[in-house]
Amino acid sequence: MSDLTDLYQAVILDHNKRPRNRGRPPTANRVARGDNPSCGDECTVYLDFHDGRVADVGFTGAGCAISQASASLMTTLVKGRTPGEIRALFDRFRHIVTTGEHPAEFDEIAAFAGVHAYPARIKCATLAWHAALDALDAPAADDDAPPPAR
Repeated sequence: MSDLTDLYQAVILDHNKRPRNRGRPPTANRVARGDNPSCGDECTVYLDFHDGRVADVGFTGAGCAISQASASLMTTLVKGRTPGEIRALFDRFRHIVTTGEHPAEFDEIAAFAGVHAYPARIKCATLAWHAALDALDAPAADDDAPPPAR
């Protein structure tokens, strides 16, 4: 195995073993749940969305290492971002997991490039991302702000 492949595997294993932002933030005002019935993965994403940005984010759920690592990574990347920025990140992530193409320089999103070789696992990798997008579109629980446009 190449050093880069080893590094990518280490990123996924680290996010799976030590997930970031697991749990519901106390100020969450948007929520969405995703399920992958073909493998049993499940993920609920909680957003604290204020002033046009994700102020805080968390997730709960269970599933394979790919789905849990992806959920953890997603939470670290969306915090502080606008809906447009999050959608652009998701498009980039989806492109990487479906094609295997990634930038030459290392970044954590590229760690998921190997998923493209296992088409059934693409749903595992994108589950939390879809839930996050759904949470962005969910009505706010504590204010009358309309959900951000997709």
